[in-house]
Amino acid sequence: MNKKKPLTYPDIVSIVKNSKDYDAEMLSRISLLSERCGEKIDLSLYDRYDVRRGLRNPDGTGVLAGLTRISEIRSKETVNGEEIPIDGELFYRGYSLRDLVNGFTKDKRFGFEETTYLLLFGDLPNSEELNDFCDILSKYRTLPTTFVRDLIMKAPNSSIMNLMSRGVLSLYSFDTDPDNISIPNVLRQSLQLISRFPMLAAYSYQAYEYYLNGGNSFHIHDPVPELSTAENILYMLRKDSKYTKLEARILDQVLVLHAEHGGGNNSSFTARVVSSSGTDTYSAISAAMGSLKGPKHGGANAKVCQMMDDIKANVENWKDEEELRDYLGRIIDGKAFDGSGLIYGIGHAVYSKSDPRADILRRSVKDLANEKHREDELLLYSMVERISPELIMKKHESRKLMSANIDFYSGFIYSMLDIPQEMFTPIFAISRISGWCAHRIEELLSDSRIIRPTYNPIMPHREYTDLSDRTQ
Repeated sequence: MNKKKPLTYPDIVSIVKNSKDYDAEMLSRISLLSERCGEKIDLSLYDRYDVRRGLRNPDGTGVLAGLTRISEIRSKETVNGEEIPIDGELFYRGYSLRDLVNGFTKDKRFGFEETTYLLLFGDLPNSEELNDFCDILSKYRTLPTTFVRDLIMKAPNSSIMNLMSRGVLSLYSFDTDPDNISIPNVLRQSLQLISRFPMLAAYSYQAYEYYLNGGNSFHIHDPVPELSTAENILYMLRKDSKYTKLEARILDQVLVLHAEHGGGNNSSFTARVVSSSGTDTYSAISAAMGSLKGPKHGGANAKVCQMMDDIKANVENWKDEEELRDYLGRIIDGKAFDGSGLIYGIGHAVYSKSDPRADILRRSVKDLANEKHREDELLLYSMVERISPELIMKKHESRKLMSANIDFYSGFIYSMLDIPQEMFTPIFAISRISGWCAHRIEELLSDSRIIRPTYNPIMPHREYTDLSDRTQ
């Protein structure tokens, strides 16, 4: 049976229009009301009032909003009083991410659980501590009885992230002490959620697939206690549960690289903002999920894959650099692909010369491409990565260095692992929840003040008029 495509909003409107319950008058009235929702604020006013739009400084760096011991991003250094771009560096609890990944790779061991331990507790574990920690995570890889049937299967939809978020909020009801924000209790909740996220993601996707197939195909694989997080993801997602060691190790590496990226990234900052109000763990993590779902944050790697598919469909000879340049130029001019003018996966808000995570993945993607016999696609990716920054800088008359970010290669890796695009952002969430929980705990430990920035009002004051005196 052919799979049905997920329903889009126009599809739903079309269905509703043809149903007896459709009220065309209401839709028309709401459409008219929407035109009164307000006017866009002139961007020049941000400069006039010295407001940092998007909490960004003029050079694109983030406005300082807090202190953290969890991670550090370096992309510039000061030389003779002038800031110059450097190869990007990312540190987890003071350890270079490059060194961590090299250590895991050298010993041929899975690193995500060790990385999670480091982010939560601030130090690398010894063998005994790591084994005990992995045992705790393994024992927490369970969901309440009938949870999948009653809370995942009964109301599937096309957004795995929303299904996961609903699952997170539903787990509040099964917690015997959900509102207790003492550190031991929050740590327990965090470890349970970190362990359960792969299950929530995999089972939500199975429910989604079941829905698309008209209820004709469904499989559930319970996680295996002795397997790593990366292995269990592949085991639960695939119908035959089979995977190679290389597949699992590269997925583990992607999880390590996505686990944390500073308190200023949108979803981690959301977790801290919501945590500062004193709310429960489930609400804070669900809020972070909502942030990550946004295409400006967690959905970029899927856009890279869609863009590359478009390039493959429209560039006849992938190895012809001039033909590729011409088509990339059309994308940048907004005349091809989605009309946005963006080359997805190129450029970053913080990194300029290089993204350390992309550097690490660039080495790994070659091994996987060789195993999957997709070397031609890898060559295309490499050419787009090399050509795009030059074209973008020329188009915008900019001197700012640009390079590939982690999204450029992570989506390609997921596609080679036969992971569907609907699961790209959920896998990001499986990884980033380690950072979210670390930031939540640090926020609860460090500051009792609720985070409350200020907005500058720019509307005029007006005199109140009685209802009878207002003109139509």
